[in-house]
Amino acid sequence: MRLQNLSFDDWLEHAFGREVRSQQAPWYFDPEHDWWDPPAGDAVSYLTRLFEDPEPALQGFADSQIAQGLTYLVNTNAGGDSRWLCSTDVPIEDRVRCVTSVAALFAKLFEPRCDPSLSHLSEAASNALNNVCYMWWDAFPSLALPDDPDLPTLHDCALHTMDRILQLKSIACQESALHGLGHWHRDYSEKVSQIIDRFCAAHSGIDPRLSAYAQSARCGCVL
Repeated sequence: MRLQNLSFDDWLEHAFGREVRSQQAPWYFDPEHDWWDPPAGDAVSYLTRLFEDPEPALQGFADSQIAQGLTYLVNTNAGGDSRWLCSTDVPIEDRVRCVTSVAALFAKLFEPRCDPSLSHLSEAASNALNNVCYMWWDAFPSLALPDDPDLPTLHDCALHTMDRILQLKSIACQESALHGLGHWHRDYSEKVSQIIDRFCAAHSGIDPRLSAYAQSARCGCVL
């Protein structure tokens, strides 16, 4: 069933209140599952509200359910690329606020909950949120299409958001930001290099493995 008019609380239950099965067979891959398909403005509004203040909204859900729900909502391989953020029908200030709110999601959800492990080294993490955190900027939907006049604004906002996440104390969050910056190096090499150089200069005592990853991200050498 196509769900278009869910209240915020019903939307939370729809996205996060599901049984967690294997990673290879989550509920959103079932042939007959219900899916959320609201107007783009409503989707951006709900996502922003969740990202800005995730703890009260997600209270009562297990970390594994939260990881599964975030994957369903934003991962482009799980149906989370419904062109909400790149819709020019949504006012630019609302789209910017949504992208900016990702920094709050990292600070309020991922930083306190993720294990202090490095995913690019395949270190085992007991928390399902670690992989969602690490792959965030790989999985996040398109922010703007090439003909969107606001593309530079949205891309600058995304880079600034990664920079803010990089300043968090969690190595899982720092690694995620570096991972994202590494992928954005191709189109924004100068800005990416500046962000990473500032980070390295201010954090000379960081884990040497993370420092090495920063240098890889600085030249776009991330997977």
